[in-house]
Amino acid sequence: MSDLDRVLVVGTGPVSIQTALLLKTYAKSRVAIAGRESVRSASLFSSLSKSDQWIDVAVQNEKHRKLAGRCRVDEVFHGLAAVTGRWDTVILTVTTDAYIEALKQIDDQILSNVKCIALISPTLGSNSLVRHYIKDIQPEAEVISFSTYLGDTRWTSNLPTNEVKTTGVKNKIYAGSSRTASANLGKFRELYRYIGIVLDVLDSPIEAESRNISLYVHPPLFMNDFSLRVVFKEEEVKKYVYKLYPEGPITSQLIRDMRCYWKEISIMLEKMELSPVNLLKFMTDDNYPVRLESLSRHEIDQFTSLPPIHQEYLLFVRYASLLIDPFSEPDHEGRYFDFSAVPIKQIFVNKEGNWDIPRMPKEDYYRVKMIQGMARITGSNTPTLDKFIATYESKVRDTVQRLKDERLSDAFIIQSFEEDWRRIGEQFARHSLTSRSGGIGNG
Repeated sequence: MSDLDRVLVVGTGPVSIQTALLLKTYAKSRVAIAGRESVRSASLFSSLSKSDQWIDVAVQNEKHRKLAGRCRVDEVFHGLAAVTGRWDTVILTVTTDAYIEALKQIDDQILSNVKCIALISPTLGSNSLVRHYIKDIQPEAEVISFSTYLGDTRWTSNLPTNEVKTTGVKNKIYAGSSRTASANLGKFRELYRYIGIVLDVLDSPIEAESRNISLYVHPPLFMNDFSLRVVFKEEEVKKYVYKLYPEGPITSQLIRDMRCYWKEISIMLEKMELSPVNLLKFMTDDNYPVRLESLSRHEIDQFTSLPPIHQEYLLFVRYASLLIDPFSEPDHEGRYFDFSAVPIKQIFVNKEGNWDIPRMPKEDYYRVKMIQGMARITGSNTPTLDKFIATYESKVRDTVQRLKDERLSDAFIIQSFEEDWRRIGEQFARHSLTSRSGGIGNG
């Protein structure tokens, strides 16, 4: 018997569809999809009902064809409280800030039989948070953290349906388990290898959670006055996430903040006796490479030992080198693909009729607040991170005043997330900070 024999996929986004297909196709799992009921999920549930629970995944690139296919999921639960049956593994594809809310809605009797919970795209501390919640219901449950989702999957049409398309796939993903010897991670590694992705298993879940590039670049790119003026519709002219000022937010000061913020996280990880990330190497080797004419192998490998001003210079060169895709084919006029032309998205009216904040920076707000909480727990100073949060919260308050007669989503509520901080702190306290086998890492 395998813990992947019976899998409950929690979430109603495109990621849940792709995940369900992979489990049915390659792990031969019995798979159910469950999600909370909302205006958005109603469209997906309706589509699944009309198709007799068949799902379709297409891919943009033929080399990723192993991720494509069609299958029938075994069960669909309209609402998490409606989940019934026995499930060995729960895979959370919901946003990071919704993990506990989602688990609370599932009956404790269902969770008491669960052997494994997998977090597809967590943030720092998510594993500890989930372990703290589940310990009184099923203390033996293994909790696995992946560094990030395997690629980029989106709806085929404008509305959520049973059809999705995966447009990009990562070469490498990291994972860590709350269990020192994890047979389940071995199974996931086999599954990922079959579809052409390297799954690098690390010593601890929090180390895997620290290997998410969004953790390091989204806060400086989005939580600054330039980007937030665009996000909150104070600036109507289109601006771009990865472009240099004035087309985008990237300035020498933003790069300085990015380096300082990375250093703050690194010091915090070192206090936990965990290995920090070589930011430049992570950017180029695990994410988007640049030509060696722009950044030498020596500079990339030695990045962490260089003086701060040299590090800032290299980070600026990296972003300048990716204004175009350096590996694309130029057109007849010598122009390369405009790689950095990713528009900064603005606040919008969602399907419930409320003003809402785009996923970036809405999800990043929760991520940085969790890092702030962990910094307090470990006694780390984070002035740059604190500045990001203060800038974001100030802009939210201003926008609430400006839209005071409008309907607003919960994204406009300033939150402390102290309950999540408390859970993480209590989970840390259960184990020694200095023990790699029983401490923060594996618990």
